[in-house]
Amino acid sequence: MLDGLELLSEHGCFGGRQRFYRHASAQICSPMRFGLFVPPQPRALLVYLAGLTCNEETFAIKAGAQRLAAELGLALLTPDTSPRGLGVAGEADSWDFGVGAGFYLDASEQPWASHWRMESYLLHELLPGVQQELGLTAQSTGLFGHSMGGHGALTLALRHPGAFRSVSAFAPVCAPLQCPWGQKAFAGYLGANHAAHAAHDASALMLTQTRPPFEAAILIDQGLDDPFLATQLLPEAFEAACLVAGQNLTLRRHAGFDHGYYFITSFVNDHLRHHAAQLLA
Repeated sequence: MLDGLELLSEHGCFGGRQRFYRHASAQICSPMRFGLFVPPQPRALLVYLAGLTCNEETFAIKAGAQRLAAELGLALLTPDTSPRGLGVAGEADSWDFGVGAGFYLDASEQPWASHWRMESYLLHELLPGVQQELGLTAQSTGLFGHSMGGHGALTLALRHPGAFRSVSAFAPVCAPLQCPWGQKAFAGYLGANHAAHAAHDASALMLTQTRPPFEAAILIDQGLDDPFLATQLLPEAFEAACLVAGQNLTLRRHAGFDHGYYFITSFVNDHLRHHAAQLLA
């Protein structure tokens, strides 16, 4: 059970309930919010990590995933993307660092190290609490995300073997060591330790695998009209790393699609089915 769990709102949705909660996080040392769609008969849990500037409501409101999730029996957990309202100096100075930009890692540099602990929060607090509430386990838990959240999905799945049975991403930041978003985040949160940076880079992590980490394919969808494709996302780096590691990867490139939620809602059902095929087998 999550400490101080408070139901903020609840909405009927395709026979299930879309809920939004707040709780007292021991890992973050502040209140945190999350969304949870509970289908009529939850059979598996799918965790979605949102991108820069987003929060726990973004996917639930914009992606249109609840209809098929209800049919498949997939509960949808949507964490917030960072701590908020702590008054840490510089936390809201830029849109791609600090508030709304936790990058799903544990910061080691002050003033961020005390609260920007998204990896530990997700893996050791929020996920176990929700799994316990739903009566589900890692064998019925999948992970996906978008952009910064796609980075989080790929890296957390690789950093925590066995915690997630399936993984996918929309337009993920695939090689943060090589792009401005990642370089800024890693320098700010992790300091100058290059080894610590590489430990949160999906492409670098894949190259360290001694065997394919996932039996089934990793699914990635990428829009070819995405303005961040060439400078920030770099899916070709992850594609090359998967080839070296022998990991089966389905990387679909789509003409005419950009980086936003019109892109996500166009392909979200494919991702739900991708996870259901593995989690409900």
